[in-house]
Amino acid sequence: MCWNKSVIWLRLSQTVSASSLTSSAVRPSSVRRNDHLDFVSPECQIMGMEAQGIHVTKLPELKAPLLIAGFDGWGNALGISKGMAAYLIAKFKAQAFADINPDVFYHYDVNRPEVDIVAGTLKRLTPPGSSFYAARNDSGTVDFVILEAGEPSLQWYRFADELFSLCRKLGVETVITLGSMYDNVVHTDRIISGIASNPEVFSRLKQQNIVPVSYQGPSAIHSTIQSEGVKRGFECISLWCHCPYYLQNTTHFGLLSHLGAVLSSLGNFELDTQDLDARWKALEDQIKTLIENSPELQSVINELRKAKVRGTWESVKAAAKGEKVINLQDFLPPR
Repeated sequence: MCWNKSVIWLRLSQTVSASSLTSSAVRPSSVRRNDHLDFVSPECQIMGMEAQGIHVTKLPELKAPLLIAGFDGWGNALGISKGMAAYLIAKFKAQAFADINPDVFYHYDVNRPEVDIVAGTLKRLTPPGSSFYAARNDSGTVDFVILEAGEPSLQWYRFADELFSLCRKLGVETVITLGSMYDNVVHTDRIISGIASNPEVFSRLKQQNIVPVSYQGPSAIHSTIQSEGVKRGFECISLWCHCPYYLQNTTHFGLLSHLGAVLSSLGNFELDTQDLDARWKALEDQIKTLIENSPELQSVINELRKAKVRGTWESVKAAAKGEKVINLQDFLPPR
């Protein structure tokens, strides 16, 4: 895919200050060069054409679409956030219709491109990938726009602006962002907290036993999307799954299934998650056996069950200190 590149013409000055830079466009023919030194004359001007942040191949025709966004990165504990987006894409056979320009929104030393090198030859280089997918829902009243993306590391406000511009073109009125974080909870818990654009919307979340968020601290892209969406009149919801620390490097299919049920109820669509439930039962049986054979695991889980702040954002702060954190993988036999 070919991205529009920024076109910049520079005229170097002997003394360059911030005030000497302007956005005035100049024609290439107006740049006067020194015949002997072959550099531009002592002036400084910039002509820029901003690169597209979101490139749309073709706008899909959708009925009352709901946008669901799942991000990799800071708010993707146990892969729940991006995993839910990927699950919905597969379940509804969604088709990609737009891509995010990685040059605009990603810092490559934070989100490094992936390479495929075989026998000393570079076969493929893939930059951080993020796409929008569309799916029609024949059995319901809403269609879907699904964003599966790495969390942008640059220009969050511009990202939100382009996101909501696309939403308007598609007729999206409700945006749901998905997040997940580690917490002092146990694997049998199904705790999801959330925020909504207004009390009326949150009353619907309460019906799904969503815990209201009370938190002060660093944020993820979800908060910027929430804030900017409300300013533009969108209905915005952000859902955060609470994940047990000791399941790191595994997939909590049970929590994924529960999140899917919440989404289907909020969005008024059908979602069959029996496949997730079956995979969780198999994993849960393994976890149960490990716990029965490990006094250390039993002690940790019993303490978590007694925690008074379990499943709240206060417990997230406590869990972040890394106290009494174990990794279930340490108790599995080596492969």
